[in-house]
Amino acid sequence: MSANAKTGVSRQWPWPDSLDAVRTAGDYHRVLLENEHVRVLEVLIKPGQIVPVHTHRWSAAVYVISASDFIRRDENGNLLFDSRTAGPLPAIPAAQWTGPLPPHSVENIGSADIHLITTELKEPA
Repeated sequence: MSANAKTGVSRQWPWPDSLDAVRTAGDYHRVLLENEHVRVLEVLIKPGQIVPVHTHRWSAAVYVISASDFIRRDENGNLLFDSRTAGPLPAIPAAQWTGPLPPHSVENIGSADIHLITTELKEPA
């Protein structure tokens, strides 16, 4: 995968569109706005929920409305990230930047909702 973190453009994206977060995990990703420049998603993962394996093709600015501890696994179930080992949860509200994400699942292992507004950049600014 070749991704330009500054622009959010993924050249040679190797995963099928069928793994896109909205298509595969639409119960957790709701499109608020989409055009040729951006896609704005509301993400809501309640305690104990596991989001099925999906991808995020574009880099994104993420506005964190509420946070909880979570585990991210790859498509084979291997641990990629455990928020409990990354220090305290961010002060809320928070803003974060993330690059494109290959196939992964997310499990909310905390006691609060994970509630995000994610603005994916489809092309260079």
